[in-house]
Amino acid sequence: MAKVTVIPSTIQTSAFGGRIIPKKRRVAGYARVSTDSDEQFTSFEAQREYYEKFIRSNPNWEFVEIYTDEGISGTNTKKRDGFNQMIKDALNGEIDLIITKSVSRFARNTVDSLATIRKLKEKNVECFFEKENIYTFDSKGELLITIMSSLAQEESRSISENVTIGKRWGFQNGKFQMPYDNFLGYEKGPDGKPQIVEWQADIVRRIYSLFIKGKSYTEIKNILEADGVHSPSDSKTWSVSCIASILKNEKYKGDALLQKTFVTDFLTHKCKKNQGEIDQYYIKGSHPYIIPPEEWEFVQLELKRREDIGRAYNGKDIFSCKLICGDCGGFYGKKVWHSNSPYRTERYRCNKMFDKNHSQCKTPILTEKEIQAAFINAYNSFIIDKESLIEDAKEWLSVLDKQDSIQSEIDAIVEEMSELEILVKNLINENATKPMDQDSFQSKYNSYKKR
Repeated sequence: MAKVTVIPSTIQTSAFGGRIIPKKRRVAGYARVSTDSDEQFTSFEAQREYYEKFIRSNPNWEFVEIYTDEGISGTNTKKRDGFNQMIKDALNGEIDLIITKSVSRFARNTVDSLATIRKLKEKNVECFFEKENIYTFDSKGELLITIMSSLAQEESRSISENVTIGKRWGFQNGKFQMPYDNFLGYEKGPDGKPQIVEWQADIVRRIYSLFIKGKSYTEIKNILEADGVHSPSDSKTWSVSCIASILKNEKYKGDALLQKTFVTDFLTHKCKKNQGEIDQYYIKGSHPYIIPPEEWEFVQLELKRREDIGRAYNGKDIFSCKLICGDCGGFYGKKVWHSNSPYRTERYRCNKMFDKNHSQCKTPILTEKEIQAAFINAYNSFIIDKESLIEDAKEWLSVLDKQDSIQSEIDAIVEEMSELEILVKNLINENATKPMDQDSFQSKYNSYKKR
């Protein structure tokens, strides 16, 4: 009879597909909480400590690391740095087994969950979900994971819908939150409502002032960067879109339009501009304004005017984007001739006059003085009674320039203040040198102070 010798195995295989499982398995843990609250932080720390102790206590396991994500939603894996690093390490052959609390801690999205588990299986990496007691190499593992992930996904949908309903209820009652971290000019006040941050508000006012003076988005951007002014994100560089957003935002006039965007998919958190799909809410006078409403409205009219021009806008000089070629409709622009010689001159011509793909315009090249003279002639042709208009303007100038009445008022106020100062000093001296009824003293003192 032949002699049979047993050669002991050095590795283990699972019952699911005969997968190879090393006897000494390299094991990592994964812990996640979805908020930054103190209560969740305690749970977060407890998970880390528990899984490290749990892994180290098994003689057949070799501890690798505890991967963590704090304050991150589980509905999508894209922004979960700890999770993504763990999967990367596992696919690179550094981990054999991943342990986590439950399917919902791993991912609340069925698609992400199953896709990740299948990638890990291909690299012979197993997952264990403690709460459900599921090993993914087990024959029933994938079916149970599919069921549990679907339940977790529906839970996320329910939570998302409840949060949305709560926000909309708040909107109907005039409650809203500003994104203070990236919003220039306001901070959260002691009462929870927006309050003005003056040094930031000055930047906003400057942007509006520059725009009203004719500056374009790009010119405002360049001016702010040259002066070292930081953007809302505390960057030294500004974007044109940021300037435009500040000029168009109704919150700077003290109002608030709510639900400008909405989430279309609770899994991807993708936002869409609200173009009438859902209700919006407009709160008038919801907080202190930085830009007076009438100035803000004027800026909106100017924004529309520039948009309606339909051409690139700039405001480098008084005639920028105001002269239009009669042949092609392009803008006239200032050009410098002989810039490096004593014969340096400036001329205005159609910007498209010498474009390769454009037929040459026949409109003339002009100096600024010629344009000014043409403007005056054109303006005068519209004025029938210009002498009367000039007289009216002179009368208004004389009225505005008169300071006699204002100076008289100032003198009277100064005189009254001097008298009050004497009265206050006498009252204090009297109280210091003579016995006085203190209620009477305080009453007189407060009345002087009020005056």
